[in-house]
Amino acid sequence: MHFEQVVAGFSRYHKYTLGTEIRNQSRAVLGLIVRANGARERAAVLLELRQHLDELLILLRLAKEVQAFRSFRSFQYAIEQVVSVSRQNEGWLRSSKEKQQGVTTREPESP
Repeated sequence: MHFEQVVAGFSRYHKYTLGTEIRNQSRAVLGLIVRANGARERAAVLLELRQHLDELLILLRLAKEVQAFRSFRSFQYAIEQVVSVSRQNEGWLRSSKEKQQGVTTREPESP
């Protein structure tokens, strides 16, 4: 939702070029999160999600470079949100790989 509002504030040129790519990428990220949440084998979807998040970060940085954002705070908030989702994805991926390998992170219970 934030990306829709941010892109609405872009100039006409950036709104229909870079803004469209940012909106599409953010929707793809959301779709992959939903897919991963329902998938039995999450690792492949999470790896794809990682790639889309990296691409979204690059698009946001590019938008900052061409001064598409109305304010630095808007850019900062967008980046922080994507980084937060990226960290969550990495944790989810790590957990998924551990479960796939049969490794548990719990310590044995003491008697």
